[in-house]
Amino acid sequence: MPEHLRLGTWDLVRAWAAQPSGHVAPHLALQLIHEAALGVTGIRQSRTLSQKGFELANGLPYVAADRPIHDLLDAHTVAQAQELQVALGLVRRARGHFAGRLLAIDPHRIPSYSQRQMRRHRSNHKEERRAGKCAQTFFALDADTRQPVCLLTGTASRTATEAALELLPLAERILPAHDRPTLVLADSEHFTLELLDQVRAWQRWALLVPMPQQPYYRRQWESLPPDAFRPQWAGLATACRSFDRGPGRPPLSQWVQRCGERPADYHFKGFLCTDDRRDQVESLIVDFPKRWHIEEFFHDHQALGWQRAGTLNLHIRYGQMSFALFAQAALDQLRQRLGQPFSQWDASHFAKQCLAAWDGDIRVHRDTIVVTYYNAPEAECLRSHFERLPDRLQAEGVDPRIPWLYNFKLDFRFR
Repeated sequence: MPEHLRLGTWDLVRAWAAQPSGHVAPHLALQLIHEAALGVTGIRQSRTLSQKGFELANGLPYVAADRPIHDLLDAHTVAQAQELQVALGLVRRARGHFAGRLLAIDPHRIPSYSQRQMRRHRSNHKEERRAGKCAQTFFALDADTRQPVCLLTGTASRTATEAALELLPLAERILPAHDRPTLVLADSEHFTLELLDQVRAWQRWALLVPMPQQPYYRRQWESLPPDAFRPQWAGLATACRSFDRGPGRPPLSQWVQRCGERPADYHFKGFLCTDDRRDQVESLIVDFPKRWHIEEFFHDHQALGWQRAGTLNLHIRYGQMSFALFAQAALDQLRQRLGQPFSQWDASHFAKQCLAAWDGDIRVHRDTIVVTYYNAPEAECLRSHFERLPDRLQAEGVDPRIPWLYNFKLDFRFR
C-alpha cells in the first residue's frame, strides 16, 4: 500500500474507470492489481483469499467474482488501456525508473488452449517444441534499468514488425528524449526492411537488429578481405560495410563481427543499424548484450499475469495486463526498498514467501490501521522502513491517508 501511495495508483485507476466518487469500479481495478501481485490464477481462489483479509486491501467487504471483473474490463477499450499505461509510465519516468538510453523489444508468446482457428507459433522461440496456438504479447523494456515501459497484445496473426510499429510510438510518449536517438535492441525476428525503413525515418529511434545466420549472408561475411576488419582486441574484429537493398533504396549500415584468432576458427555475426554515427564496439559489445534482460524479465515476472491467456478479447486482455504493470511497479519499488534477499526473488517466490506467508493481525487505532507481523524475516530491515510509516510518507511529501480505505492511515509493527 505505501508503494501505491508513492505511485499515485488510486488517482490513475479512478481516471481509467471514469466513474463518480464512491463507485466500486476503482476498487475492482485494485483487486486486479493485487491478484497479479499474488500471482493468483483465477478468482476461483476467492474462498481462500477472503479468509486472509484480501478484500480489505481493495477497500471492499467481499472478493469480487468473475462476472463483475469481466464486465469492468469489457466496458473499456484498447485505447483506454494504452492511455493507462502512458499515465503510469510518466509517473515512473518522473520517479527515475527509466533511463531512456536503450530500449529492448521482444514478443512474449503464451500457449493458448482456445478452440479458435489461429496462426501457430513456437512458444517463446523454443525450437524443440512444435508450433501451437499462442496468445501474443509484445513488450518494451528499458534495458539499463530492466523495467517494463509498455506492452501490446494482439491476435496470433500479428507479426513482430506490425507490433513494433505500434509499440515504439507508445514508448515514445513515455521515455525521456536525449541528444541522440534511443537505441532499440531487437532480435532477428525484427529483421524486415519495412521496420528498418520506418525506424530510419524517425528521428527518435535507432534500430540495431541481428541478421539471420543464413548461408547467403554467411558467404558474404566470409568473403570479406582481412583488411576490411579492424581488430579490437584478441579474438574480436569488426567491419562496417554498406548493405545494398537494390536501386531506389538508400543503403543501411551493416556491421560484421568476426570472432576468433585463426582463419580456421573464425565465425561471423552480422547486424544492421539505422544510425551510422554510433560506435560499433560500444553498440555491439556493451549495449546489445543487454537485450537479454528482457528474457530475464519474462522469466522473473511472467507470474504477474503474463504467462496465461484467459481470453482472446483483446480489450479485456489489455486491461488485465496493464494492471499487472501496476503490480510490477509497486513490487519493484518494494524490492528495492527491502534489499537482499527480497530483491533477488522472482514474482512467484516473492508472493509466496513474503506477501502471502507472514502471520499477523489487523486492528484500528483512532485514524490508523495498525498491522502487526509476528516473527517476520529480516524484521530489523522491515522495521526501518515501515514502522512510523505515516511520518515517513509525510517526510517524502506523500499524503499518508489511503483514499480507498476511507482516508485511514497505515502503520506496521513487528513482534
